Amino acid sequence: MIMGNFYLVFTRKEWANLCDSFLFSLSNDEINTIKGINDELSIKEVIEIYLPLSRLINFFIDSNFRHKEVIEKFLGKTINKVPYIIGISGSVAVGKSTAARVLQTLMSRYNKNNKVELVTTDGFLYPNTILEKKGLMKKKGFPQSYNISRLMKFVLDLKLGAKQVIAPAYSHSIYDILPKTSQIIQQPDILILEGLNVLQNVSDYPDNPYRIFISDFIDFSIYIDAIEDLLKKWYIDRFLKLRESAFTKSESYFCNYASLTKQKTITIAENLWNSINKINLKENILPTRERANVILTKTNNHFVYQIRLKR
Repeated sequence: MIMGNFYLVFTRKEWANLCDSFLFSLSNDEINTIKGINDELSIKEVIEIYLPLSRLINFFIDSNFRHKEVIEKFLGKTINKVPYIIGISGSVAVGKSTAARVLQTLMSRYNKNNKVELVTTDGFLYPNTILEKKGLMKKKGFPQSYNISRLMKFVLDLKLGAKQVIAPAYSHSIYDILPKTSQIIQQPDILILEGLNVLQNVSDYPDNPYRIFISDFIDFSIYIDAIEDLLKKWYIDRFLKLRESAFTKSESYFCNYASLTKQKTITIAENLWNSINKINLKENILPTRERANVILTKTNNHFVYQIRLKR
């Protein structure tokens, strides 16, 4: 373990040793259900990376619960139940969704009574009709493409103890919001919020009049990191796999790509990466990395080789 200025830095082996041997794992069938279309996820990865991480988060949740008990004892009354919010951020194609699903599964097993919900901020993107009017279709995923006020209200209502909140749903197939579909969240014990820009704060928007951001309400945050060349490769690989699966469906926004040659598809994916995702990464996502409580750094095949834990 290396002692840095802000982070404790662990090798994979050092991190894996922090997992209790009696802790549960996932079966191969569960892993196949959880992992994304282009993610490599093995039982070894779950045991050595995600089990220690889930154990650490559970310690923080226990501490948070004790803090709530102290406040209630001081006030002499019970306060509203609010969820412990875990934020997961990182680039497009880095494996955020897979990590979120793994943690959701593992965290639900620490306490069978715990309700663990997963919400992606994709649902809070503006519909394509609005993005087109605003000239933001080529900025989809950038901060300005989200209905931040709706996302902010969603998180605030959760933290105020609302019995039920509603999250809009998004389809990557039609590349748009599903107007007649929503996710109903009813007072979970833990909420995992996964998205590109969940760690942004006031320093990113100095002129914001409200001075509050989603990151202000996240109790524990994770940033999944990798060098840009790998991110680009994973994005293109995923695009190629989608070309042979989701893009073949007539309702897919990208159905015209299904008939293209492999090389033409690669060229399109490279252009999309360079003109949209690379810029968003450098301008909006990567600058938030050092705000995370834990940074998981990946190498080839989505293999986490370094873990940084904020002091």
